[in-house]
Amino acid sequence: MTKDDAKTAGEPVSAAAPPPPTIHVLLADDHPIARAGARALLTQEGIEVVGEAATGEQAVEMAAALLPDVVLMDVSMPGMDGIAATEEIRRTLPDIYIIMFSTFDTRDWVVRSIAAGASGYLLKGVSRQALTQAVELVKHGGSLVDSRVLSALASREGEGEDEGLESLTKLLSPRELQVLHLVASGLTNKEIAVRIDYSVGTVKNVVQRIIEKLDVPDRTAAAVLAVRSGLV
Repeated sequence: MTKDDAKTAGEPVSAAAPPPPTIHVLLADDHPIARAGARALLTQEGIEVVGEAATGEQAVEMAAALLPDVVLMDVSMPGMDGIAATEEIRRTLPDIYIIMFSTFDTRDWVVRSIAAGASGYLLKGVSRQALTQAVELVKHGGSLVDSRVLSALASREGEGEDEGLESLTKLLSPRELQVLHLVASGLTNKEIAVRIDYSVGTVKNVVQRIIEKLDVPDRTAAAVLAVRSGLV
């Protein structure tokens, strides 16, 4: 029986679910091999690499021309570095999300990247799954910092931690401090919900309340602040 026959007979006709919308990604890295590696990791259904930039200036120009959903941005590039390029793209094209993709976990670079508007900071060498999940996450408004970066930041913190931690304890409730600690440890809302026996929706609300109380733009900035304050 054809679809037309089925319709005539009044029988239900199943329709295949439409594929998820493709996420368009721009790669920005001065090393061709690094760009090739990132392209290979991102080659899968639902993600399309639409361009490659070798400098910060090119990244800004290509972002304006191609309007990708996400830019995977190296931090250290000749001329305009990735942080400056991120700040320029976010200033002129706020609907484009940026993930810093670096071999370095330098505290200053992480903090400056988040301040410039990056939605994430990943270290090169992550798995295909971790990279694609990060792209999908920031495309839908999420943010993240590689757990290895947070661990490195925590191990390097020193002076000022006690004062910063005291400020956090004054601003946040014990439950909010617990959730912030888990956020800064790299857990997702779903993982936090399982850990503290909350619904995902409730965890999301708590995270949003933390962001508002700390006066930061997103959970990534909150996580960095938690590490800098010595909470983690």
